[in-house]
Amino acid sequence: MKIVLRWPQCNAVHGAGPRPLVLDTNMVLDLLVFDDPAIAPVRALLAEGALHWIADAAQRVELERVLAYPQIAPRVAFYGLSTASVLAAFDAGVAYQSEAPAIRVICKDPDDQHFLALAVQHQALLLSKDKAVLVQRKRLALLGATVGNLLLWPPAAAAVPAPVGSAQGLAA
Repeated sequence: MKIVLRWPQCNAVHGAGPRPLVLDTNMVLDLLVFDDPAIAPVRALLAEGALHWIADAAQRVELERVLAYPQIAPRVAFYGLSTASVLAAFDAGVAYQSEAPAIRVICKDPDDQHFLALAVQHQALLLSKDKAVLVQRKRLALLGATVGNLLLWPPAAAAVPAPVGSAQGLAA
């Protein structure tokens, strides 16, 4: 399946091999707890090896903290899960990386800064619903990271124009 973001300008061309993927905590919850239908393309791309999910220890610490929030913990239990089982699924799904060095792009939400830095360090696709992250997409693109909030399933992906300069965009 082709990786296509809802915003065409975010569909940067990526080299061969699985593309590194950074998921913010809300996206991780959608994937591992809530089974949000919007995350299905991510799940499929991970399963087929087109995406390589990466994280650092700070992301795991944040996930553990969020799972204990009073508005989240009951929902985790509702789905028959526990904090331990969600963290085990996270550990099994990610390839841990060392903490990324600081970058010059500063996120308004300091808790999200490590997502940005990791995405830049690995030239990764960063998926987030957080406006503080999404507003940085152009700045992060200049540093080699691609930021978006939703992947599209084909045939919706087929309707998205190819980015300027890509092989698809040049063929007419």
